[in-house]
Amino acid sequence: MTRRGDLLEMDFPAIAAHVISPPAGLVEALGVRPQETLGSAEDLLVVLDTDLTVREVQPDFPALARIACRGIIITARGEQCDFVSTLLRSPTGHTGGPGYGFQPLCSGSLLGGKDGQERFACLPSLETGRRALLHPRGERVKISGQSALYMEGMIII
Repeated sequence: MTRRGDLLEMDFPAIAAHVISPPAGLVEALGVRPQETLGSAEDLLVVLDTDLTVREVQPDFPALARIACRGIIITARGEQCDFVSTLLRSPTGHTGGPGYGFQPLCSGSLLGGKDGQERFACLPSLETGRRALLHPRGERVKISGQSALYMEGMIII
């Protein structure tokens, strides 16, 4: 992690994905038809038409849990930023709620690959309203944003 002014920046491997047909049960579980569905080795990124649609989705979480993947993210172009996204199912099985690192990483990796844009402002968590900046760089993605210190510790090896 690197401090850049008042932002903290992390460097991650980009997540490669490709356009796929929505898996069986996805459209019904979301209650909306995606504009596009992208799949990586483990995750689904579901592109919706507007950020309002992302905000208003009322998914059937038990039905989402039956879809064979690690994480499900919904995203759309934003009106006040490049994109918004929210996590519907995380790698830990958490359903709905604030964003996790892999969520903007997936979105930024995929949108960066599609648009060739160098930097994105995003709202990775609709719940907290916190913004993040993503910098796709080929096989790497840098994510920076503000954070609050909540714990300090020491690791003894």
